[in-house]
Order: sequence, then C-alpha cells, then structure tokens
Amino acid sequence: MVSSPHEAQHRIFQENPTLFTSAFEALGVPFPEPVAVSLMDTDLTEMCPVERHVDTLLRIDVVGGGCYVLAIEAQGRKDPEKRSSWAYYLAHLYAKFRYPPVLLVVCRDKATAEWAAEPIRIGLEKHPSLAVFPLVLGPHNVPVVTDAARAAADIPMAVFSAITHGNDQDIAAILEALAVALRATDADSAAIFAEFTEAGLGDTQAREIWRNLMSTSLSHFRGIVAESFRDEGREEGREEGREEGIAKERSLSVLRMLDRRGVAVSEADRERIGACRDLATLDLWVDRAFTVKTTDDLFDQG
Repeated sequence: MVSSPHEAQHRIFQENPTLFTSAFEALGVPFPEPVAVSLMDTDLTEMCPVERHVDTLLRIDVVGGGCYVLAIEAQGRKDPEKRSSWAYYLAHLYAKFRYPPVLLVVCRDKATAEWAAEPIRIGLEKHPSLAVFPLVLGPHNVPVVTDAARAAADIPMAVFSAITHGNDQDIAAILEALAVALRATDADSAAIFAEFTEAGLGDTQAREIWRNLMSTSLSHFRGIVAESFRDEGREEGREEGREEGIAKERSLSVLRMLDRRGVAVSEADRERIGACRDLATLDLWVDRAFTVKTTDDLFDQG
C-alpha cells in the first residue's frame, strides 16, 4: 500500500517498470528498446558518509546487450540540497555499476519541475568537470489523459497523469476516464491502480472526486480499495475499528504484492502476515514486499 503522493509518484514505476517507456515518450527522448527491467537496491550508502537513498532504482537491459541504471526521484518542492545529491547519485551509480546512469525527476507542480530541470554544472564556469542534465516529468509535459480508450490502452500512464495533474482544472475529466478504464480491467489490478491514484492525489479536492468515483464502482472493485471504502463508512468515528481495518488492508496488500511478484509464501507465513495488527510492522513489510525475494527477507529484523 502506498500512503503519500511522494511514494505513489515513484513506486508506480516499481509496480509497473515499463511505465518508463511511456514516460520517455512524453519527454520526447529516445530510449533503446528494453528486453528486461528489474528493481535494484535503492540504498546508496557508503561505509562512512551519511546515508543516501534514491527513491526508485531500475536496471534496464536493452536490445543489443546494453544496460542503463534509471534513478527516479519524486520531488515535491524546490530543495537546493537535492542538486548536490543528484550529482552524487549519478557519479556513485556509475562508479558502482559501470552502467550509464539516467536521472528522471517527477514533479507535481510546474515551478518545481522547471527548477529541477536546470542543469547542474560542477567545476569551472566555462569548463565544468561534471554536468548533470535531469530529465523531468511534470504538469508541463505529462499527457492529460481524458479519453477512456486512451486511458485503457496505457493504464499506468493514465494513473501517472492523474497524479501529476491532481491540481489541474482538467482533473475531473482525467479521473473519470481512468475510472472507466479500470472498470474494464480485472479487479485485482484495478484495486492496485486505484490505490496508487488515491495515495498520489494526496490531500486535494481531486482525492474526494476520486473517492466518489470509486464508491460508485464497489461491485467491480472487489479488491482492497473497495474494502477500505466499505470499512471507512462502517467504522467512521470508531478508532479501534478503523485501525483494525487499516491493518487488515495492509496485510492483504503485502500478500497481494508477494503473490504478484511470484514470491513463495507458506501457509504459516501467510497466517503470520494476515494476523499482524501492528501498523508500523505492516508498513515495513509493505515497503519490503516490492523488492524481497523470500519471506525471510520480509521478516528480517536485522
């Protein structure tokens, strides 16, 4: 389960790694045809310096045998400290993996996107030793998807469009097109995409529009999002019941993500996950479910 716009913006690339293809088309930047896309460890910490974590890191194998490392950063506001971090990420990734690194920054407002797109030049003014040219996706270049057929043809991009244009005047039309497209897909996939959309919209009026659209589609969305809407309606004002519903939702999210990624889950582990009601533990498991290879890694307390 994703819980914030920041998470939704970059983790949708983890759930749907091929989204980067549509993203680069929106940028008008050619990218070699991929043959494989795999998640990588986002921890770029060295032994002595401070910890550094890129939001999402993908290894992309392309036709012809080449390989790129795609670092995706979700940026919600201007932050001067980030510019030095981005330069560090790219230099460190190249030194560590020897693959060409590519930086993609995703933003929800035009001002932040314009700031993020400014080149980073390090060294002499007329002869920089290092130059970084971030690729940036924001409201200025992400397609406004208001046609249901177009949304159905590329649902991850339609979700990303909704997240990016959450404050635009066209958001109602974008969300309506997405809702129609999701009704035409399977319930489990629809629930995941609906979850990303709700989290990505954050604390905006668009989120209420989306919740209203989803509340009229409960017969189709039998997954977790539908359950959360029903639970919220029944449990409003009852904190204990609300937390129970959230815990159940998150445990199911963990199991669903592990199943979708093909991670083997024994009956004992399935019962352990389903019975857990500690929200902090479940949040940790939700984050790990995107990358772990075994349930031992999921439960690791080291």
